[in-house]
Amino acid sequence: MARAIMLQGTGSDVGKTVLVAGLCRLAANRGLTVRPFKPQNMSNNAAVADDGGEIGRAQWLQSLAARTPSSVHMNPVLLKPQSENGSQIIVQGKVFGQAKGRDYQRLKPELLGAVLESFEKVAAGADLVIVEGAGSPAEINLRAGDIANMGFATRAGVPVVLVGDIDRGGVIASLVGTHAILDDSDRAMIAGYIINKFRGDVSLFDDGIRAIEGFTGWPCFGVVPWLPGAARLPAEDSVVLERLARGRARALKIAVPVLPRIANFDDLDPLRTEPDVELVFVRSGERIPADASLVVLPGSKSTISDLADFRVQGWDRDLQAHVRRGGRVIGICGGYQMLGRTVHDPLGIEGGTLETPGLGLLDIETEMAPEKTVRNSQAHSTEYDAPLAGYQIHLGITRGPDCDRPSAIIDGAPDGALSADGRIMGTYLHGLFSSDAYRARLLQSFGLSGERRNYRESVEQALDEIAGELERHLDPRWLAGLLG
Repeated sequence: MARAIMLQGTGSDVGKTVLVAGLCRLAANRGLTVRPFKPQNMSNNAAVADDGGEIGRAQWLQSLAARTPSSVHMNPVLLKPQSENGSQIIVQGKVFGQAKGRDYQRLKPELLGAVLESFEKVAAGADLVIVEGAGSPAEINLRAGDIANMGFATRAGVPVVLVGDIDRGGVIASLVGTHAILDDSDRAMIAGYIINKFRGDVSLFDDGIRAIEGFTGWPCFGVVPWLPGAARLPAEDSVVLERLARGRARALKIAVPVLPRIANFDDLDPLRTEPDVELVFVRSGERIPADASLVVLPGSKSTISDLADFRVQGWDRDLQAHVRRGGRVIGICGGYQMLGRTVHDPLGIEGGTLETPGLGLLDIETEMAPEKTVRNSQAHSTEYDAPLAGYQIHLGITRGPDCDRPSAIIDGAPDGALSADGRIMGTYLHGLFSSDAYRARLLQSFGLSGERRNYRESVEQALDEIAGELERHLDPRWLAGLLG
């Protein structure tokens, strides 16, 4: 069996995903066969694994960091929120069903078998598996039947490193408090801890380290500074959208309405890295900027309910005004479906609303269907005669006169739609902005230089930078034991 270590957090969003990715890249750079694993993930940012099926986008990124093909077994349970208290459940890449929170708690023991089976498959032939927990083991109200944190660690016999986020404050209390409320068997799984996101002089925290050790007996495996490279990686959770500050005014303003169930919003990351682009995420209660040249409607886990919220926000009126001013619109996946005349859901797949009017900017109609399209795809932009590569994860079939002007050819078949004037475009292809030639020509169409930049190379460089920082700041003896 491969060596394994599990990173769990004192809370959500403490930086586990980036640390796992960085450790995967560090191990890969040392010639190890390393693979990531996350027993349970909750995210609408999904990817299509190389062996088919859905996994969390973060595990796809971690497999990239590990320089190994992605697999559905790297994230055997994926929860995709589609209502305030319910989620679609993906097990080993395929739709398992839907459940509300309380019902899912009863399902977890049934899913543990699939989690342990997937872990064995990931570990087979690997030198090292780096496991990421979810949320926090301190959520002891969820400990019974747990498969995401200590429930997995104790069953699989994987030692745990606890991660605390010092940037949000209270890191000593969060670590000591976690120690205090865990039961003896769970506490015994913790080998030590890492302080993450430190700013300033690390020596100022020496007394903090001594205090934590005094209360817990746990050793510190390192104090990791704030990692600038993390900003160049695709984000896992939509919580990051709440923290993105509006950048300075630039030549091209692109507005993105933040839908309640926004999905695969990392589609926009390549645009965010462009020096001439000001990417504005429009939040609830805000208006779509009147000076935006392009509005992008992103993917959605629940097209019909997000379309209703779009209208509640008044964004439908803003979008119509934007189009009247000559502005352009791109809809991706659920955003593409919203641009049509009607969305039909005769089987009630998304809920009780069986039909709803769309935004009417494309002459198309969508009918939801139970079969989900999930695949990686090679494509070609008909707009800009540029190669595309991405993936599809969607329900629904879209038809209509504007589909006679496809926006792309995907795997040899026409996809998407263009309005007659070419200013409104929709597609089911996620990842189109990651295609450097397409992105360059899109920017050129707005009068920018459109210099071709290698987005994938920038992600690879960020991973190498993060790996280098971890090598400098983590305890060399601990790293030697982990990577030796």
